[in-house]
Amino acid sequence: MTQSIVVQVGQCGNQIGCRFWDLALREYANVNKNGIYDESIGSFFRNVDSRHEDPANIPLGQGKGKIKSLKARAVLVDMEEGVVSEMMKGPLAEVFDCRQLLTDVSGSGNNWATGHKMYGTQYHEQLSDVIRRAAEFCDCLQCFFVLHSMGGGTGSGVGTSILNLLQDEYPDVYRFVTAVYPSAEDDVITSPYNSVLAMRQLTDHADCVLPIENQALVDIVNKIMQAVPSSKTGKRMYDNAAVKPDSALTAGAGGVVSKSQERPFDKMNNLVANLLLNMTSSARFEGSLNVDLNEITMNLVPFPKMHYLVASQTPLYCMADVKLPPRRLDQMFSDAFASDHQMLKVDPKRSLYLACALMVRGNVELSDIRRNIDRLKPNLHFVHWNQEGWKTGLCSVAPVGQPYSLLTLANNTCVHNTFSEIRDRFTKLYKRKAHIHHYTQVEGMELADFSESLESLNSVITEYSSLEQTMGQPIVIEPRLKIAS
Repeated sequence: MTQSIVVQVGQCGNQIGCRFWDLALREYANVNKNGIYDESIGSFFRNVDSRHEDPANIPLGQGKGKIKSLKARAVLVDMEEGVVSEMMKGPLAEVFDCRQLLTDVSGSGNNWATGHKMYGTQYHEQLSDVIRRAAEFCDCLQCFFVLHSMGGGTGSGVGTSILNLLQDEYPDVYRFVTAVYPSAEDDVITSPYNSVLAMRQLTDHADCVLPIENQALVDIVNKIMQAVPSSKTGKRMYDNAAVKPDSALTAGAGGVVSKSQERPFDKMNNLVANLLLNMTSSARFEGSLNVDLNEITMNLVPFPKMHYLVASQTPLYCMADVKLPPRRLDQMFSDAFASDHQMLKVDPKRSLYLACALMVRGNVELSDIRRNIDRLKPNLHFVHWNQEGWKTGLCSVAPVGQPYSLLTLANNTCVHNTFSEIRDRFTKLYKRKAHIHHYTQVEGMELADFSESLESLNSVITEYSSLEQTMGQPIVIEPRLKIAS
């Protein structure tokens, strides 16, 4: 069994991380009734006896046996200590190793240059040390998950600085990035600069990026809240069946953090946390068709820089009757390809699929997956050189409170639309050189960083756009090579 380390950076990254660890503990508590430390729990947690640690700081009790005290395989970084301090005073405080935290007090001022050039350089050694400490507790480190936002200064700047460090020091360990993109109405005026400057780093140094749009999360939460029972009527109907009030994907019932301690963004962050849990389920639990994390990059990323995946998950909430008929199961597959279940405000059905992964959890047969692929495939456009570009995974452990779930990860050319919108907002500011001086006054930041980052983004947009233009065109079969006699 392999292990993964979660590196949560900035306010957004740490708030998502907080929800992830809470929901992960809830999931393991639901599955592991006897409190045994096994390989599954070991993928994200280490088992320590806080009363006895040996001089080498290697916790006792790492092997199988009763759970003593779980410590998250996490590194917490923020240049404004508020969120991390709040977490260390909250119900999850015991889960985090205080020697794997790095904070400052002044923040990055929504400035990528401050985060990347200044703090990234200033704290390079400390960042390397806390990450190495987390890595030394792993027997077989397979993956880093970097959680951060793109619009702020610390998330985009320090987050991408850490990404570069990971590539330099752990080149053989996969780097998955969950990046939250600002909406068009974002109140940070410099967020287009930060997003484009950070994207160059993601394109060059990440193995796989899951872009998530703030507005898409807002819309999904609103959709759920319209479906779940209201406090006044107590019951709301959807698809002729009552919705279970505590089974929505956003609900954290049964976790460490109580309902009264919920914060405004927790519902949105739960969506991202569940995305990570579902994506790693096959690597953590048994199943008839497991998908390892390295298989995601192997099967979904045909070209190095085209590693941006559109994520979608369903169901968003669960019906009261758990004896679900096949029709409801088929509807789940249909929903996963509907735009209102996606983490990006795009429409993949109108664009070209390079590859697609279906990661199913629960009591589902392989024949159900194959039947739905055959049903959906005629309406989806796959690139001509990868017509059978489906990767399927089936994990037998269902999410808490649900009979089954489906996560789709699609490498689709539609992402160029999201990137083009970011580029347009960047260009509106940059052509007037608005706020540029805040960046160039930071040591190490040059005006060329802006133009090179824009060029990098244009290159990604062009690669996806040019592939999309081949959609619907007749396939040209290249002539075979002839050997001259």
